[in-house]
Amino acid sequence: MPEPLIVQTRDGDFVTLTFNDPTRLNAMTQAMGEAFAAAIAELAADASLRAVVLTGAGRAFSAGGDLTMIESRAAQGAENGPRGRGQIRDGMRAFYQLFLSVRDLPCPVIAAINGAAIGAGLCVALACDVRIASSEAKLGLNFTQLGLHPGMGATWTLPRLVGPARAAEILFSSRTLTGKEAAAIGLVSRAVAAAEVLPAARALAAEFAAVAPLAVRGVKRALRRTDAASLEDQLSFEAQEQAACFESRDVHEGLAAARERRAAKFEGT
Repeated sequence: MPEPLIVQTRDGDFVTLTFNDPTRLNAMTQAMGEAFAAAIAELAADASLRAVVLTGAGRAFSAGGDLTMIESRAAQGAENGPRGRGQIRDGMRAFYQLFLSVRDLPCPVIAAINGAAIGAGLCVALACDVRIASSEAKLGLNFTQLGLHPGMGATWTLPRLVGPARAAEILFSSRTLTGKEAAAIGLVSRAVAAAEVLPAARALAAEFAAVAPLAVRGVKRALRRTDAASLEDQLSFEAQEQAACFESRDVHEGLAAARERRAAKFEGT
């Protein structure tokens, strides 16, 4: 029986998901995408889940889109020309959604970039809430180097993380950065030694899991909507989320813990 393409490991209130095709540097195939989307759908329905860590087996996070698939699309484009463009567009859009389903998780997601994260592989990491990278990991959006326009949300996520000018420089040039360089411009939250990437990500997941889960999920919803919201709109959203939290047992536990100077024990209710 072949090894599963996505491995799921539960540790208390959080889960580690691992891209598991190390001999191919976790290249993003249709099969891997379908397995990933299925795992995400299962986790999204789990109200007890408080955080997710996403990483890759072996020496790469993900080396990006499967070259065989890309070559197939190129052959299809050459054969059919503009009349086949819609079919390719729809196929790529569906492919993106398999991996970008990670954005559907209502709890925080931490990308543990243990090694190379290239092209669409880096795009998936950019779709996570937080990124921790190996200092020496290679991170790049190499689409133009392959003769391709960026996909998988690269032109949407990157400017929001590093600003439009830096995003333009990276996307135009297909430049590869080290994890240390990526941390310096805010592309990742921090860069650590390779052996520390997964432990650091899991420690952060445990931090997220230790605070009130209803409030954390509300924060994630709030952060996701800020780009399209006015301040007045966001204030109304925050007030609504706070009102919901005031109905919870967790707020009473949090206040009691603060008064008693002890660690709170949140139940997510």
